[in-house]
Amino acid sequence: MRFLLSAAFVLCWSSGFIGAKLGAGTAPTATLLMWRFLPLAAALALVAATAARASWRDLTARDLTRQAAVGALSQSGYLFTVYSAIQLGVSSGTTALIDGTQPLVAGALAGPLLRQYVSRRQWLGLCLGLGGVALVTTADAASGAEVPWWAYLVPFLGMSSLVAATFLESRSRTRVAPSVSMTVHCTTSAVLFTALAAATGTVQPPAAPSFWVAVGWLVVLSTFGGYGLYWLILRRVGVTEVNTLMFLMAPVTALWGAAMFGEPFGPQTAAGLALGLAAVALVRRGATPSAAPPAGTSPARARGRTSGHPLVRPRAGDGHLRGVGRPGR
Repeated sequence: MRFLLSAAFVLCWSSGFIGAKLGAGTAPTATLLMWRFLPLAAALALVAATAARASWRDLTARDLTRQAAVGALSQSGYLFTVYSAIQLGVSSGTTALIDGTQPLVAGALAGPLLRQYVSRRQWLGLCLGLGGVALVTTADAASGAEVPWWAYLVPFLGMSSLVAATFLESRSRTRVAPSVSMTVHCTTSAVLFTALAAATGTVQPPAAPSFWVAVGWLVVLSTFGGYGLYWLILRRVGVTEVNTLMFLMAPVTALWGAAMFGEPFGPQTAAGLALGLAAVALVRRGATPSAAPPAGTSPARARGRTSGHPLVRPRAGDGHLRGVGRPGR
């Protein structure tokens, strides 16, 4: 059962990149994301007003504002850049690999920003990970696709948005239930993407059935499947297991994108992905294992713990995945 749950989680989380590729040809990014989050936010708000009312009782306006800010960074900012990069022609595998360096980058920044210890082995892991990104990105760029060079910088903006969300949420000492954080994050995204679509005149969804197939794919597989299985596995086996699975997303997405869309996957891509996995192994060998976070810890908060961002030591009193973030799924 544990293996089946883990495999389903990897596939559902990776499906977010594939769903972004599916929707890229059907509508502008703002339109796709608006219609992904509007019905989702409405459904979650209904649940919050009925079945999950107790989870909101002790939260202050400041707590909710912080969650909205975290959601804007880890979900809205992250997803907008990922979808935009894929719409510009960057392969789903390359985008997933760049996204996958987020724990390494966050861990490296923990030294100067949080005054935490970072070992030489962990720095070497970060360099290996970035080398893997460089290999895969250059292979993607040399594949013959007409993609502007600056498009490969867009996923780095999304990864940076996740890092910023991690450090923002690390400063909070309030435990927030998963149902609350997901509702606030999705509502924030619905508002932001609706405003963006209205400002760009792209509110009207296309009539093509393929658009709604992409929306359904993203809501069912990516949000409920990926996000839901994240929490199920997290509570059963702990954050270390979950974040180890996170690093399988790039190779799975690259293979899936190659099979489904004919995206490039040659020896250079394989070598880059192998470097990325080696980087993870190095970093994890230098990390101290941690237990699962307490119930109610958001995905963004769990990622910032020692196991999620292997270079980060939790502060005293700390509770997503210290989500977007990756709560953004």
